[in-house]
Amino acid sequence: MQPALAVPAATGGSGFDSAALATLLHAEGLIDRPELTLERLAGGQSNPTYRLACGAQQYVLRTKPPGQLLSSAHAIDREYRVMHALRDSDVPVPRVYLYSEDTTILGTPFYVMGFLQGRVIYDQSLPGQSPQQRAAIYREMNRVIGALHRVDYRAAGLADYGRSGGYVARQVARWAGQCRDTGMGDNKALAALAEWLPQHVPDAEQTSVVHGDYRMDNLVFHPTEPRVIGVLDWELSTLGHPLADLAYHCMSWHIPADLWRGIGGLDLQALGIPDEATYLRWYGETNGTHALEHWDFYLAYNFFRLAAIMHGIGQRARSGNAAAADAVETGRKAAPLAELGWQFAMRYRAAGR
Repeated sequence: MQPALAVPAATGGSGFDSAALATLLHAEGLIDRPELTLERLAGGQSNPTYRLACGAQQYVLRTKPPGQLLSSAHAIDREYRVMHALRDSDVPVPRVYLYSEDTTILGTPFYVMGFLQGRVIYDQSLPGQSPQQRAAIYREMNRVIGALHRVDYRAAGLADYGRSGGYVARQVARWAGQCRDTGMGDNKALAALAEWLPQHVPDAEQTSVVHGDYRMDNLVFHPTEPRVIGVLDWELSTLGHPLADLAYHCMSWHIPADLWRGIGGLDLQALGIPDEATYLRWYGETNGTHALEHWDFYLAYNFFRLAAIMHGIGQRARSGNAAAADAVETGRKAAPLAELGWQFAMRYRAAGR
C-alpha cells in the first residue's frame, strides 16, 4: 500500500481512544496484548482508514465517519459482507476479521481486515515498468474483474445484495433525475445525455456482483509480481450489470491523461499497454461477449454518471459548500467528460441501436 501517514500513537489522529479497540482485538485473539498503535492511511477519503499495529501484527481499520449520515452512505457493513462472501472465490480480497456496530468502542461502526503489503498504482501509464511488465499488469487487472463477474452470487450468499435485473435503467433514471433536479447550467452535452439515455437503455439483462469503482488504484498488487493480492473500496458494490461495471473501468482508454486519470492519447503499443479492443477480447474469452454490441451505450452512461458527479461538485463549489480545495477545477471536468459521453451516444445511434 502507499506509505502510511505518521501520526501520534495514542489516537493516530483519529479522534478516538484506541484502548477499547485494543481490548476487543485482544479478546478476539487478533493481537497478543491489548496495545495498539494507529496510523491514518492515505486514501480512504470516504471512510476513514487506519493501519493498526501490535508488534509485528498488522491490520486495517475502516470506520464510518462520525455524525449524521444518509442511511445508504458509507456502507461499511456492505464492504465487510461482500469481502467475507468472496473470501473463497477467485477474487483476491483482504481477509476480514470482525465487524462491529457497537458505537461505545469507537463512537462509530467499523470493521477490521488484514493489512496487505504491496503496491497501489495511481498512474495507469505505469512509468518505470517495461512493456512486458505493463502488459502483465493489465492482463491481471482484466483477470480479476472477469473473475468477479463470474462469481455465483447466489451460492456466495449474496442473492439479496441488490436487485436482480434493471440495474442500468435504474442507474440512468437516478442520475438523469438528479441532474434535472439540480440543474445542468450551460452543460449542453450533460443535458442531452439526460434526455437521450433513458430512452435507449438496452434490453440486455445480466446480473453479477459489480464493484462499482473498479480501477487500478483500488487494487493492491504484489510487491514485485504482476499479481493482484487484494481489491479494495467495495462501498459502491451491489448486484448489477457486469458490462456497465466493465465500461466504467474502461473509460480510462478514452479519457486524456491530462484530463482525469486516463491513458487516452498515449502510445499504448510502445508502452506495451493493450488497446481497448484487446482488453475486451481478453474479457470475452472468459466471460463471453453477450451484450458487447451495446458497449457504446455503457460507455455513454458511465461518462454521463462521472460528468454528473463532477458537475455536482462544481455546483457546490460555486455555492461555497464544497469541502475539497480543488472542487472548482474538478467541476470544470464535467463538460469535457459529458462531451465524450455524447460522442459514444451518437456512435451507438449511428450503428442503428
